[in-house]
Amino acid sequence: MKKIGIVMGSDSDLKVAEKAMDTLKELDVPFEVHIYSAHRTPEEAAEFSKNARKNGFGAIIAFAGKAAHLAGALAANTCLPVIGVPVKSSTLDGIDALLSTVQMPSGIPVATVAIDGAVNAALLSCQMLGIEDEEVAERLLAKRKADAQKVLEKDAAISAKF
Repeated sequence: MKKIGIVMGSDSDLKVAEKAMDTLKELDVPFEVHIYSAHRTPEEAAEFSKNARKNGFGAIIAFAGKAAHLAGALAANTCLPVIGVPVKSSTLDGIDALLSTVQMPSGIPVATVAIDGAVNAALLSCQMLGIEDEEVAERLLAKRKADAQKVLEKDAAISAKF
């Protein structure tokens, strides 16, 4: 099974990234976690993404706040799918990170989820793996059914109350 690369620009992104890790654990999808900065460790970030495919990765999730160039820097060095998660910072509430992540030039795509959208990034990476891995696809389908059941239970409870 392919694994997911989780790359943070800083350990300050960990609280958000842990939500993706929890989702991948729930779906029994392997992952590795790293801290590489697009600005402070550009060579290491490039080396990671250049070798990601041969090292068994199927997709990369990149977490970064503020200037948020990490996802683009990783995507520039691999043809694997890269999902950017803009992280909310104290400066502009994550809008700066969102714009930096989503505004990639033609030719270097980065899928971008919501600010602090770690769960959706994990689910999207699993959907990508699920194209070829039937077991991952089946676990995703089971999760969706379980999530739908939770909503229906809440509907029944609120209907009974009012």
